[in-house]
Amino acid sequence: MAGEGFIAHMIASMKSNKRSRTSTYDKIKDFKKGKNIQLHFKNKATKSQLIRIREKIQQENKKALQKNLILITILILILIYVIGFVKF
Repeated sequence: MAGEGFIAHMIASMKSNKRSRTSTYDKIKDFKKGKNIQLHFKNKATKSQLIRIREKIQQENKKALQKNLILITILILILIYVIGFVKF
């Protein structure tokens, strides 16, 4: 039959690529409920630095929003022009 070598190679590669899989029950069993994980940062920011960071992020978000609104407006205007004035 045609394709026997191909199928044999496929089966052999699938057998060699197997890996041990952990079951969901093992993951749940190893999960510790009462453990409180706290993050630790070496560098501490002062309140004034946090305020400056917050203001900078807000300005960046405003610029991104304005850029997106301008792009969407231009696309809508082009779409209206194409639908309304171009004759097919």
